[in-house]
Amino acid sequence: MKIKIKNLGALKQAEFSLGDMTILCGGNNTGKTYATYALFGFLYGWRKVLSIELSPQTVNQLLADGVVHIDINAYVRDAQNILAAGCGRYAKHLPMIFAAPEDRFKNSEFVVTIDPNDIQLDKQYERRMKAANAELFSIMKAEGSDDLVVTLLIEKGKVRIPQDVIQRVIGDALKDIIFGHVFPNPFIASAERTGAAIFRKELNFARNRLLEEMTQADKNVDHMDLLFRVYQDYALPVKENVDFTLQLETLAKKSSFIDQRYPEVLTDFADIIGGVYTVTKNDELYYIPKGKSVKLTMDESSSAVRSLLDIGFYLKHMAKPGDLLMVDEPELNLHPENQRRVARLFARLVNLGIKVFITTHSDYIIKELNTLIMLNHDKPHLKRIAKAERYKPEELIIAEQIRVYIAEERMVKLDGGQRKTRCQTLTPADIDSELGIEARSFDTTIETMNQIQEEIVWGGE
Repeated sequence: MKIKIKNLGALKQAEFSLGDMTILCGGNNTGKTYATYALFGFLYGWRKVLSIELSPQTVNQLLADGVVHIDINAYVRDAQNILAAGCGRYAKHLPMIFAAPEDRFKNSEFVVTIDPNDIQLDKQYERRMKAANAELFSIMKAEGSDDLVVTLLIEKGKVRIPQDVIQRVIGDALKDIIFGHVFPNPFIASAERTGAAIFRKELNFARNRLLEEMTQADKNVDHMDLLFRVYQDYALPVKENVDFTLQLETLAKKSSFIDQRYPEVLTDFADIIGGVYTVTKNDELYYIPKGKSVKLTMDESSSAVRSLLDIGFYLKHMAKPGDLLMVDEPELNLHPENQRRVARLFARLVNLGIKVFITTHSDYIIKELNTLIMLNHDKPHLKRIAKAERYKPEELIIAEQIRVYIAEERMVKLDGGQRKTRCQTLTPADIDSELGIEARSFDTTIETMNQIQEEIVWGGE
């Protein structure tokens, strides 16, 4: 999947592809978070912005004959046009995604393209439309088939469903079949996650107060306005983090595939935070430090514990293969050693089938990923080093799994023309299987610091 951006925040024109692990790095205020939030917003709501139109004849045939067969390939061939139209609609929603003024995005573009080979129709699909406890019609696709079969489940003369509703339901089914496995389910931990963790009770109180206001019939209020007023100034990813923290007690009752099949990943995560999160019978959230019986609230816990709260609950209670875990600055509040451990955790998740997308200023994370790439070769001395330094085989990663982009000013051709201009963009970094990632964003700063220190030590001689 390839994403093209124009006039989005600091980014004048940029392009990046989604890999098994995708990394955006660069200086402050260079557009990394804009690109991240825009991608999250699209993946979060693609079903709403993409539209598949069915001909009235299709619905008429269903109502007349009781069954209709739809050639899915006809819509697959039009997939890129469907995507282009949906991206145009999504670009108009960017002010809502960022909770920002409309004029800031009036010239913004966000375009997603996919490789046609990524569309696979081999899986079975089944859905049934119900109303008032009665099944109205079924939508089915057999495994390996390109034929979508829609069948009425009630007598033809008793159908009281508006045709536009039937069209929309079938269109939604086609969207899921064609694009459902192309676009991963996103989970995001925004840079504001630490605040969301510590103020979760206050945010919940504010929402409950608004709901109480809505129940008072003597007040002439707009209920929907009241319900969402507490969130109206939050960008969508921040709002999702707030909502997530308010649901932790409910989420704690679920179990992810990692919890069920790879508990050692959660053990490694517990080593990073130095303890575990727990939810009591009274639905109270605590952090228990390793080897201690004391239970700490989020207010009493360290900033590192709060920073990793969302990720910890996601891993234990929500994670599914094929997800996209997006983390804005995973190094927040973490000691360099724990930044290294987080890099190894991300590599392990990639190898378990979860895609990872991060923005980072951490040289430690990049260098640790370099180590994981460089150790992933069948050479005796590398195996010896990996064993001595306690690297696990399941943490090692190959260069082809990673995409790294540097947010920086470069000379680029605007709109595919011949004229070049200097603007803010995303530049792909070279990744070598022997040497790892070339992260100029960090290397230049480190080299400058080393040069200054060398002059301090040796300049007087």
